[in-house]
Amino acid sequence: MARNKITIVGAGNVGATAAHIAATRQLGDIVLIDIVKGLAEGKALDMAEAAPVQLYDCNMVGTLDWKETAGSDIVIITSGLPRKPGMSRDDLLAKNTQIVKDVSEKAAKRSPDSIIIVVCNPLDAMVYAAGKVTGFSKNKVMGMAGALDSARFCCFLAAELGVSVEEIKCVLMGGHGDDMAPLPRFTSVGGIAITELLAEEKIAELIQRTRNGGIEVVNLLGFSAFYAPAAGVVKMAEAILKDKKSVVSCCAYCDSEYGVGGYFVGVPAVLGKSGVERIIELDLTESEQTALEKSVEHVRKLAAKVDELL
Repeated sequence: MARNKITIVGAGNVGATAAHIAATRQLGDIVLIDIVKGLAEGKALDMAEAAPVQLYDCNMVGTLDWKETAGSDIVIITSGLPRKPGMSRDDLLAKNTQIVKDVSEKAAKRSPDSIIIVVCNPLDAMVYAAGKVTGFSKNKVMGMAGALDSARFCCFLAAELGVSVEEIKCVLMGGHGDDMAPLPRFTSVGGIAITELLAEEKIAELIQRTRNGGIEVVNLLGFSAFYAPAAGVVKMAEAILKDKKSVVSCCAYCDSEYGVGGYFVGVPAVLGKSGVERIIELDLTESEQTALEKSVEHVRKLAAKVDELL
């Protein structure tokens, strides 16, 4: 049986790390593409040479040529300018819109049946751009944000409670940024809601740290996080390629769902071989709905700017 084919656009920290994780999980053959001569080729070769030690079987190709990507099942877009200290995700909008536009056009041409997962920021706006440019069915375009934000929230909760990260399941909604909306009521530890285990003030503190999770890493490193984002996007790719029907918080297209009205926002979704197979609609409280609407309004404003740039 033919292997799955995964193209990862951008051989920087996120792209190369995602390629390595996908290889170790044996998700399929991998094409790593970049505009910098030697970067994708060198990293792909290095990973290929690690295969006999780590015992993964896949073809690992590094290239400048989009012809190598033809017929991909999944295209992961990590290319784009990263954040630096003092920058917000929104600061990247104009330059990254043009990058995502160019990449999306090439991906759609070479792999018209692929599923697109966007990683670059500002995330929700870049998914919107990819959706418009490719013209793909809305279930086949999505963004990796909730998987990352959920991981951060779980990490902080596990440390606070002194429990395994495996015990924690959480739900986040809204845009990827300062106005994301974690939902403590739907976040549990071994099936027990965290509202039963932590004081409201402590939960609020951990939520705020989650919202600031990206810039916390940027301020420490001087550049964006990459291990956790790469792990998050591979989790999504694996759910799709293996038709796992996994419930993942991710940036997905919502129309009537939650009253969003036709934008890509963070929601809990079922991921399988068709991409986003279903949006899970939760019965939100008034305060939860208000937080989501605030976040969605920010996404709408970014999308309007993207429309002007495309």
